Amino acid sequence: MSSPPLLPCCAPARRRARRAAPGLGLYWPRRAPPGGLCRAPGPLSSRLFPEPSPVPERARPKPPAPPLALLLLLLALALAGCAPAPGGEPWNSPYPPGLAGQRVILSAFAQRPKHLDPVRAYSANEYTFIAQIYEPPLQYHYLLRPYRLVPLTATGMPRVRLLDSAGRELPRDAPAERVAYSVYEIRIRPGIRYAPHPAFAKGPDGRYLYRGLGEAELEGVHTLADFPARGSRELVAADYVHQIKRLADPRLHSPIRGLMGEYIVGFRDFGRRLQALREAGQEPDLDALTLEGVELTGRYSYRIRIRGRYPQFRYWLAMPFFAPMPPEAEAFYGQPGMAERNLTLDWYPVGTGPFMLVENNPNRRMVLARNPYFHEERYPSEGMPGDRERGLLADAGRRLPLVDRVVFSLEKESIPYWNKFLQGYYDASGISSDAFDQAVRVGAGGEVSLTPELAAKGVRLATAVAPSTYYMGFNMLDPVVGGLGERARKLRQAISIAVDYEEYIAIFANGRGIPAQGPIPPGIFGHREGRAGINPYVYDWVDGRPRRKPLAVARRLLAEAGYPGGVDRATGRPLTLYLDVTATGPDDKARLDWYRKQFRKLGIQLVVRNTDYNRFQDKMRTGNAQIFLWGWNADYPDPENFLFLLYGPNGKVRHGGENAANYANPAFDRLFERMKAMEDGPARLALIDRMLDIARRDAPWVWGFHPKAFTLYHAWYRNAQPNLMANNTLKYIRVEPGRRVAAQRAWNRPVLWPLGLGAALLALALLPAWRLHRRRLRTPLKAPPAGSPGGSP
Repeated sequence: MSSPPLLPCCAPARRRARRAAPGLGLYWPRRAPPGGLCRAPGPLSSRLFPEPSPVPERARPKPPAPPLALLLLLLALALAGCAPAPGGEPWNSPYPPGLAGQRVILSAFAQRPKHLDPVRAYSANEYTFIAQIYEPPLQYHYLLRPYRLVPLTATGMPRVRLLDSAGRELPRDAPAERVAYSVYEIRIRPGIRYAPHPAFAKGPDGRYLYRGLGEAELEGVHTLADFPARGSRELVAADYVHQIKRLADPRLHSPIRGLMGEYIVGFRDFGRRLQALREAGQEPDLDALTLEGVELTGRYSYRIRIRGRYPQFRYWLAMPFFAPMPPEAEAFYGQPGMAERNLTLDWYPVGTGPFMLVENNPNRRMVLARNPYFHEERYPSEGMPGDRERGLLADAGRRLPLVDRVVFSLEKESIPYWNKFLQGYYDASGISSDAFDQAVRVGAGGEVSLTPELAAKGVRLATAVAPSTYYMGFNMLDPVVGGLGERARKLRQAISIAVDYEEYIAIFANGRGIPAQGPIPPGIFGHREGRAGINPYVYDWVDGRPRRKPLAVARRLLAEAGYPGGVDRATGRPLTLYLDVTATGPDDKARLDWYRKQFRKLGIQLVVRNTDYNRFQDKMRTGNAQIFLWGWNADYPDPENFLFLLYGPNGKVRHGGENAANYANPAFDRLFERMKAMEDGPARLALIDRMLDIARRDAPWVWGFHPKAFTLYHAWYRNAQPNLMANNTLKYIRVEPGRRVAAQRAWNRPVLWPLGLGAALLALALLPAWRLHRRRLRTPLKAPPAGSPGGSP
């Protein structure tokens, strides 16, 4: 047989390797014969080249290692596989394929919500979920400020009637002392339906499918999805009445049960009846029992009667506590074996809201999906000046919600959350202290702007002053700093000037706050902007803005108080004051040193007394704290919710109330009693102005600051407007999935050159060994001596 023609050895080897690589059927040419030529490939049986001399099988060398060039080629192919295909998902996406391209909000949660039952839920991380599911009769307008209540499921705002002790109706401007009862009459809209749920599922005979279940029927049931049938029904007023009765049930431990017992007529008695029936071995039927102050007046109407005049009650009607609860849900979840499977209202809510909870896996993910039966609600068509220019009215009149799902991923740490936001995997983000410098720049005048890096990504920054206040309080029962006398008052005023909260905000809050001029934050009725709103005992109005009074004024006041240079004129001893705190973290030392420095400016020695929380609370209850740090977050946007912190009968020591400073000024108290029952208007504002002047002069607090919330939004996240009172705001959000997908691809391209560089360095390091291996392969092999095993005989 004739031999194939001779060709340069390397050419067919390279072509063969390229053909074989895609299918991984790799094969390598043997060592070329002298002359650098090899035979062209023939049939498979003849493509091994003849050896220069016969060698026994045992002594043949192993096939040589693959060429280094081919190893690098394979590595390049592997690295190329890391990059996303055109139009595909980024290689590091934490979501299922295609999710980012849907009308979905991508968010996160840091800890499992403990309660999803509206009778008990009260924390922010719980309201994040249940406020999208449950619907009380009222809600806050999304765009208007100051915060304003508007109907949600109600046909209009509640009609309020005032009654005297004999049940006779009084005029709206009747004095508070004449009002024995206030009656709130509420009418809800017909046609509202609950989201589909197994509790409503019925068979052809009209009987509930999932009632009277036993252990056998619950075999294999682990989640709500294991019940295949769903049902729904119309919302009726009786569901609201049922929920109010649940609030009174002592077994459910509602956090507002005590407060509502002070107002809703018969509320406490109803709870006692429930407890008595259970102690007698009977399980009460809430719908069969009457609650004196709550009355069903029709299929779509009910009324609530409260004691006295308490206009702030309307704000409670915007909280999930007063959302409807269908009795079918309680009957469904109350069956034996349900609680053991986490099938409870605390795990799977039942509501009429725009979303329903379809996945509750608090160790990984929680998912809200659009309620297919959600009633008609439209995006608001009015807002504040500038809202239209900012695009906040672009969706005016559109039906809500504007997205189909909301996916919350568990993210316990702030740094991973921040990094994923930068990658486009979360739509919005707050700003932690660790990421503050990466996110914003604060100018010399306190102005805030995005860093160039975030601005280039199209990120938007929204800020809003929270309805909260943080302050330093004086115990008004203390013999040194307390009391309404001139000496103590001037001492407090001097300290109020010396404690520079502008500096505190810049150092410890990254500029996220504004100095407080009194107890009422912006956005709450009674807060005044500009010159009319400054505290004239601490600030001057200079060049169109408030400026803290010079330290010389504080030193003069201190001397007038009897402590020139911080020395007690009567005793000749340095003045020493005591700050009681519960600070234990590593960052607290710097803060406390800062407070010492502020007092030192007046020559006052400040001694910090650090105790555990329980001991601190005991000091506050007994009046043994002298100066303390405190804060308050609004329950509802009404000035009463802040001014009651200074109302004498709310003193912590004498009355167990929330007046931690134990401030009691009879003039202030009389004005408060008139103001608290008034509707917002010029008359009420005039009383608030007088109250604030009294409190600023007496200085029971160093007024501190109101914190400012900073939130970042990606460009595809539309209609974002901070509303720090409303919790049901996800229905207003619109996303632009195409922009999000494009950004994720652009911001998550794999950086492969470091791997390539590493491979090249590795190849260089292996090159000497590879050359040595090749040299050994070229060394001729000797045949074994005759007579040895495997040799010739």
